[in-house]
Amino acid sequence: MTRVAILALAAVLAASAPAAAQSAASGGGWTSLFDGKTLAGWRGFKSPQPPAGWTVKDGILARTGPGGDLMTVKEYGSFELELDYRIAVGGNSGIMYRVTTDGQAPYWSGPEYQILDNERHPDAKNGPDRLAGANYDLIAPSAAVSKPAGEWNTAKIVVHGNHVEHWLNGTKVVEYELGSPAWTQMVAESKFKAWPIYGKAARGHIVLQDHGDLVEFRNIRIRELN
Repeated sequence: MTRVAILALAAVLAASAPAAAQSAASGGGWTSLFDGKTLAGWRGFKSPQPPAGWTVKDGILARTGPGGDLMTVKEYGSFELELDYRIAVGGNSGIMYRVTTDGQAPYWSGPEYQILDNERHPDAKNGPDRLAGANYDLIAPSAAVSKPAGEWNTAKIVVHGNHVEHWLNGTKVVEYELGSPAWTQMVAESKFKAWPIYGKAARGHIVLQDHGDLVEFRNIRIRELN
């Protein structure tokens, strides 16, 4: 094979790599939410355009500057969401789900999977329900399996009807039932009681939180459940 042919083949393989990754993510009912190159499929909370401050480089989606929360264009009801995240030293972020645009902020409606530097961020001192993997401000993670800031963690959120699970690095750390007596009491005793729409939507958007800190995401995929 000539050098020209080799270079041409290499170019073809490189160009097809993202498509191959997209295809793999879609196997078994999975759909990629991030193509590794653009913000296609994402928008702002109150804007059809992705907010400033979210960038894509080397297959990583990152909050690198101010701009606001990043939200999926599509809404989801029952689903399984998987992704890798890496929080900066001293950082704070989160993943909210079943978010509607009715309130003034995503957390008015959407429960949150907490992302945190457990060792350095001051919110960790406010209680275990603020630690990585928690159902923020409501349910603490049942196991300490978060990797340190600067390392990649794998998060999974399962929402099936009213049943919700948070997984962190292969361990189920939170489980609850939306609308149950226990859930209703927890919400009534939290700051979320101020927002009647919190946790009530049967479907909504996925939101990556802009909490003012560097956070990175990759391998974002979702599988809708019946």
